[in-house]
Amino acid sequence: MTDDYGFGTRCVHAGQEEPDPATGARAPPIYQTSSYVFEDADTAADRYALEDDGNVYSRFDNPTVRMLENRIASLENAVDAVATGSGMAALDAGTFVLAANGDNIVTASSIYGGTHSYYSNTASRRGVETRFVDTLDPNAYADAIDEDTAYVHFETIGNPSLVVPPMEEIAEVAHDHGVPVFVDNTFGTPALCNPLDHGVDLLWESTTKWIHGSGTTVGGVLVDGGSFPWAEYPEKFPELGGENEAFGKNFSEAFGDRAFSVAARQRALRSLGDGQKPFDAWATLQGAETLSLRMERHCENAMAVAQHLDDHPEVAWVTYPGLESHETHDLAQQYLSGGFGGIVTFGLEAGYDAGRRFCEETDLAQFLANIGDAKTLVIHPASTTHAQLSEAEQRASGVTPDLLRFSVGIEDPADIIADIDEAIERVS
Repeated sequence: MTDDYGFGTRCVHAGQEEPDPATGARAPPIYQTSSYVFEDADTAADRYALEDDGNVYSRFDNPTVRMLENRIASLENAVDAVATGSGMAALDAGTFVLAANGDNIVTASSIYGGTHSYYSNTASRRGVETRFVDTLDPNAYADAIDEDTAYVHFETIGNPSLVVPPMEEIAEVAHDHGVPVFVDNTFGTPALCNPLDHGVDLLWESTTKWIHGSGTTVGGVLVDGGSFPWAEYPEKFPELGGENEAFGKNFSEAFGDRAFSVAARQRALRSLGDGQKPFDAWATLQGAETLSLRMERHCENAMAVAQHLDDHPEVAWVTYPGLESHETHDLAQQYLSGGFGGIVTFGLEAGYDAGRRFCEETDLAQFLANIGDAKTLVIHPASTTHAQLSEAEQRASGVTPDLLRFSVGIEDPADIIADIDEAIERVS
């Protein structure tokens, strides 16, 4: 689908512009198959040699999944996308392609606890070092980058700090050192933020969250902006800019601006089994159709909740990028369009214990680990999502002991606010 269409139109149609050619079905079919018949021996050989991009095996290539990938690529203004079984699978697949033993990754410190743990406890076991830096300071990234840096990483909206980094400045620093920028756009979503338009090269996201939007389907995606010159760095990125040993092929020469996405599919998904399942992709396609509409409501409700909390006598502090008092409000205005996201964080005057009890006392808001659901959700990160971090690491990630992460749903805002007030009254 041409990108001349508006975002809302592409949410509905991109990836499946025409009815299914076999049946005329307008809804996306679910291709629930493990593999595909080859027309002849030459076709089979060509597909295994990556000379023909037809289907081979659903561990890494499936028509239903491809519809979702094409839709997300369109929404992110990208050249290609690769769907994975979860957001963490997307991060792992991207890291597998980009980083090897002896390399390092430079990442913002204000990131999701699971991502922090991946870098500290999983990538490290593969011999990849991670350097955590001040999220908002481009000079900190510059000081940490060296000749072995595989990529620079940050989140478009920090989880749960909600800070918005100076993307273009960080990207300029990375590119000056010949390093790609690989960013988590889960909180931003393509409805609010297009990092590829601001110097970022690659994205990963959890589609479980707002892209799907109903809390029923786990998934992730890698997004290829097609902008990084891999061919200029064949020794640094042999999977992409040199001769790929697995296929005896230079991916940059063979696949041009899609080198990264092809490598992610044919090296990571094919070898690690990180791919998304057809039914999950089909379910996510349904959710993506209403992404633009839902994000409008999420953002409107989140702003209403943030403003209410900002005036509440029992609330010690509140953080939301849409509030003028937020430390990165100006950056949020620069990089986000159509709203400031669906997450609000706050702390109660009564402190840590009251915050934990607050999660137990809400009726409408559900106490669980997800975010980006149509339903309002709440959690206490210091004792859950970021519990594996030390207190110092938690604070560097933007997690204070009293912080409550509130994922604002699409219910009537008056009902959400009433639920908050009643829970605060019970714990105060």
